[in-house]
Amino acid sequence: MGKKIKLIWDFRGPAAAKTAEHHEKHLKEYIAIEKTALNITGHRDVNDMLSFAFMVVEESEMIPIRDALKPHRGEIFEETKDDI
Repeated sequence: MGKKIKLIWDFRGPAAAKTAEHHEKHLKEYIAIEKTALNITGHRDVNDMLSFAFMVVEESEMIPIRDALKPHRGEIFEETKDDI
């Protein structure tokens, strides 16, 4: 297995938490339909006005998934107990 990349979608405003939670549902649907190698998703609240949703992909799958889903940013994924 190669590197894992965390693709991230940021949401701002008073509805950010609900929007991030809902977006994660769509990411799970995408994973099921496309049968991606990994099945790691989540959402986090940074504060009352900023939340994000994420999915983790294999580096080899990153470009087509990035092009299809257009995340706001990405980073190398280092697994911690908070991400599972």
